Amino acid sequence: MEQPDVDEPVFLISAAAELSGMHAQTLRQYDRLGLVVPQRRPGGGRRYSLRDVATLREIQRMSQDEGINLAGIARILTLARRVNDLEHEVEKLRPRADPGSRVFTTGPSGSVVIVERGHRAPRDEGRSIVLWRPRRERP
Repeated sequence: MEQPDVDEPVFLISAAAELSGMHAQTLRQYDRLGLVVPQRRPGGGRRYSLRDVATLREIQRMSQDEGINLAGIARILTLARRVNDLEHEVEKLRPRADPGSRVFTTGPSGSVVIVERGHRAPRDEGRSIVLWRPRRERP
């Protein structure tokens, strides 16, 4: 069974308001403040995704249960998005962190360059490049 796309903008503002337990005017205010910015249709109508609705519910929880003001909530949401982006970046880079799959070298400026196994390091105007390869532990 296929999982629904949580980022697909499918809900009108009235449906998103009902699902989140808020008034539609509150959603408009959050849009103006940049807390939850729904996608827009060509005519300008807002369309909310499941992720947007979940964020609206979390905003309501933080505001009512935790007593956090909207500026604090905005900061928390910004940091949460940043953490999520960094986690995705780490997952993309993780395969390159395998010691057996890479070689390090330095460029002319002293910056570290990763050279994939089986490839040559680029030469810079005839300067020599020294490669360092980690020793493999022998059983």
